[in-house]
Amino acid sequence: MSPWGAVDAEAGADSDFVGLFEAEYPALVRSMYLIVHDREQARDIAQDAFVQLFTRWRRISKYDRPDAWVRRVAIRMAVRQIRRDRLRRRREHEFDHGRPLGPVDIDVLRAVRKLPAAQRAAVVLFYLDDRPVAEVADILACSEVTARVHLHRARKRLAELLGDEEQESETIDVT
Repeated sequence: MSPWGAVDAEAGADSDFVGLFEAEYPALVRSMYLIVHDREQARDIAQDAFVQLFTRWRRISKYDRPDAWVRRVAIRMAVRQIRRDRLRRRREHEFDHGRPLGPVDIDVLRAVRKLPAAQRAAVVLFYLDDRPVAEVADILACSEVTARVHLHRARKRLAELLGDEEQESETIDVT
């Protein structure tokens, strides 16, 4: 065995991934297009699924069918995208037609206003705009881990601010 054995093994693993990507990517994009009916979203979903596969390649490459794993991940992503798009369209329709988006607890709004700016933005984007963590991170120009930390800290602070009050809260409509 050469002193470069580990490097040779990694190069082989990389070529296995590249081979799988080249063989499966076009079909995966086509399948995602048939699910989401949007070419750009289909490409994005397929690419994101392959990114997840790549980050887990050492483990997933040992599966009998890594292609099935990446397809399953992509389908789950597509279904989530459809749900987000449907909800977003409904909210946009309600907003465009002057109907309220729904009641929002005024105490919650007051508590959200007390959060640091990054946490406040993360809460609004994730919970009120129903954006996925990846999109929140992109909008806030931070990593997904940082976006999750903002959300975690915000939830913790909101729990402190809101407490376990059992008093009746007034609600307002956000329009």
